[in-house]
Amino acid sequence: MKKLFLLFIAAAAFALPANSQILKKLGDKIKDKANQRVDNNVDKAIDKSMDNIEDSIKNGGQNTNSNPTPKNKEKENNDVVKHETPATPVAFKTYQNYDFVPGNKILFEDHFSDDRDGEFATHWELKAGQAVLNKMDAELAMLLTDGNYARVSPRMKTEKYLSSQFTLEYDYYHLPSAYGVVLQLKGFDQQLGFDRESDLMVNQSESSFSGAVGNVALNKTYPEALSENFDNKWHHVAIAVKDHQLKVYVDQFRVLVVPDTKEDYTSLGFAGIGDEKNPIVFKNVRIATGGDMNMIGKKFTDAKIVTHGINFDVDKATIKPESMGTLNMIVQILKDNPELKFEVDGHTDNSGNASHNLTLSQQRAEAVKDQLIKMGVDASRLSSKGFGADKPISDNTTPEGKANNRRVEFVKM
Repeated sequence: MKKLFLLFIAAAAFALPANSQILKKLGDKIKDKANQRVDNNVDKAIDKSMDNIEDSIKNGGQNTNSNPTPKNKEKENNDVVKHETPATPVAFKTYQNYDFVPGNKILFEDHFSDDRDGEFATHWELKAGQAVLNKMDAELAMLLTDGNYARVSPRMKTEKYLSSQFTLEYDYYHLPSAYGVVLQLKGFDQQLGFDRESDLMVNQSESSFSGAVGNVALNKTYPEALSENFDNKWHHVAIAVKDHQLKVYVDQFRVLVVPDTKEDYTSLGFAGIGDEKNPIVFKNVRIATGGDMNMIGKKFTDAKIVTHGINFDVDKATIKPESMGTLNMIVQILKDNPELKFEVDGHTDNSGNASHNLTLSQQRAEAVKDQLIKMGVDASRLSSKGFGADKPISDNTTPEGKANNRRVEFVKM
């Protein structure tokens, strides 16, 4: 009983604010009780408590049990970007077998950065129903709020822009009572001379495909690890189409494979049953041609690899876990070519301050190099360099041009 009482006094001394009078009284009480200590465990508890109080007094009454700011914490300003690469991120472990690699030329990318909360998206067309942009987790997202179906499509320069090989990525937030997001893949029937649509739905429990040709209808239920923790969270959806084969990924899982869609696609749009209280919500849409850079197992002879699949948090050097498909590909290429060495080059578009962009690109290149080393690549085979916006590969005056300029290159040394 005496042990419990003394421990309670010690804990209370640490938890209360560091007011000098309170501390003095608590110190006197603890000192009195210390004379009655019955074993070494109580002695240690009180000594620890007294040390905390003494530190609190020295630090102007601050509670030293809270997480202190590291002495070497980077100073945040417009030209310094946080370089956050945890030793072993849990998310990266779950993505260790992820094999999605996006296309090598971006046709469309929209983070709604040119738009306003409460308005319709500048780079989209409203085809049916109602849709609006609203902030969710401090970022704008598209909400389909009315219509059966509500339909929106990227605003493109040509009506038919997809090739036989393309990829699509977006982030999806599922509200418990909302309808799933439907991707409408549009093709053209050469014999009948009109457009047709095939629907690919992603919801909280399964993905399903309903083709317009050949009665292709397939669906797949998610693994429990995904479906049981799906609602009220953001999920990354990635879709790869290559020569009529279609693959769907949700987060780290490959959730559906359609071996043969039996058709070619020319364009796409998003749809679903809109509801104001339970809207369909998505953001960060990217469409690219090409994909699945199948160099694994081959002798690498190119001068460099240009990738758009290594993504970062906004204005940070923190790598997103869905980048693991591209990172896994680079690791395998290095394994297949043991003499190969890469300089990891970071590039940005020309938005914002040039000095800031240079710092950001350097820190991102270093983050990629560090992650590859954590994945088993010998450090002697890698170097890193940031170029900011100095080496564009596309026009910086268009959204898709800027998106192509934001990239990571692996240049053979």
